[in-house]
Amino acid sequence: MVTHEKLRTLAMALTEVTEEPHFEKSSFRVRKKIFCTLDQQKGKAVLKLNENDQSVFCAYDPEAVYPVAGAWGKKGWTIFELSKSHEDLFADALNTAYRTVAPKKLAELHLPPEEDFTL
Repeated sequence: MVTHEKLRTLAMALTEVTEEPHFEKSSFRVRKKIFCTLDQQKGKAVLKLNENDQSVFCAYDPEAVYPVAGAWGKKGWTIFELSKSHEDLFADALNTAYRTVAPKKLAELHLPPEEDFTL
């Protein structure tokens, strides 16, 4: 389960992130571009992913992670049911969403560590 406080902590740890109101929700932005919104009342976060990343995260648990209905979902906006989301998976998705909208130099600061697959 991902709490609202944990989401804020994870988001605000990313470089140059601001939290701003977005209608009745909170939004997390990097250089004015939204990569995550939080609807505390409904217990949902919406993240901006590319189509490939969206399909990977949605495949993990379609009841907890799924595209927004309509055109927004086809553009990568993805709902995470916070009460059903595993914290590590959400943290990875949030970082991925940040890197999706951040300028390249900022995004590179938050690349996941490289895995060593040598045998």
